[in-house]
Amino acid sequence: MPIIEIKNIFKVYGTFCALNDVSLNMSAGECLGLLGPNGAGKSTLINLIYGISIPSKGEVKVFGLSPVTNYRKVRSQIGVVPQQNALDQNINVERNLLMFAQLAGIYKDEQKHRVDELLAFMSLSHKKSELIQNLSGGMQRRLTFVRALLNKPRLLILDEPTTGLDPAVRQLLWAKVEELKALGTSILITTHYMDEAEQLCDRIIIMDQGKIMETGSPKELIRRQTPGFLAIYKNLPASIIAFISRIIPEKYPEYSFASHQNFSYLIGQNLEQLVNVASELDLPEPNLMRPANLEDVFLKLTGRQIGQNA
Repeated sequence: MPIIEIKNIFKVYGTFCALNDVSLNMSAGECLGLLGPNGAGKSTLINLIYGISIPSKGEVKVFGLSPVTNYRKVRSQIGVVPQQNALDQNINVERNLLMFAQLAGIYKDEQKHRVDELLAFMSLSHKKSELIQNLSGGMQRRLTFVRALLNKPRLLILDEPTTGLDPAVRQLLWAKVEELKALGTSILITTHYMDEAEQLCDRIIIMDQGKIMETGSPKELIRRQTPGFLAIYKNLPASIIAFISRIIPEKYPEYSFASHQNFSYLIGQNLEQLVNVASELDLPEPNLMRPANLEDVFLKLTGRQIGQNA
């Protein structure tokens, strides 16, 4: 049985359709990534999965249950790392976590052991007597992970888990997510970092304007949508962009060309041939040439940068 089953979901607020006929499944033990510009419908979808919101139409099941009518049973098996840490700054680490352990319904004689176990897992044992307000941003984020894991969740929801963190803390949290995956925890993640999605996710769903645009593993998405190499140009004149946009489909149908904001992209499957085509078109020297990656897939499907508003 899938961990999550969503069938033909619509979510409408007045005249605004936040989710438009969305269907997806998530398998047990899978790390599934939700990517999309701001306003794509990711947060709305997470709220439906957690039972905070009710669909206008369609069906949502988590662990085979409705998260609305069986919200206690469903939520007891989910851990959430929200975008904001929301920790009580005026009490110490251990007291904070013992309070949340009690709220999570953990038996009193098990609470301290569970807190100590997770502090060790996140390399925070030496900070358990420290006030939250004295911890660095990275430590507070790790503590939010500890809080989400107190109830030994079957499903862990990570909502932009490493935004604003330095590379060392990001790498540490990635390693912990990999450890949780190896233990069989199912993980649903939203992120604005393409390298994070490529590193952690078994499968990715790209959303835009309330719809699913594409789904697959990172390698599958790159192979299907933007195979090969890119020549990237900054601030090409509008006349050149118009000319290239017209001539590529006519003369070089196996190549593609796109412009977003100040950047233009010429895409081809072979690096040497890409250089030759750029020369034939009398394009200036590119600012960068590289293999295609997941961000290129995102730009192609949505026409927007990852953090851009809808």
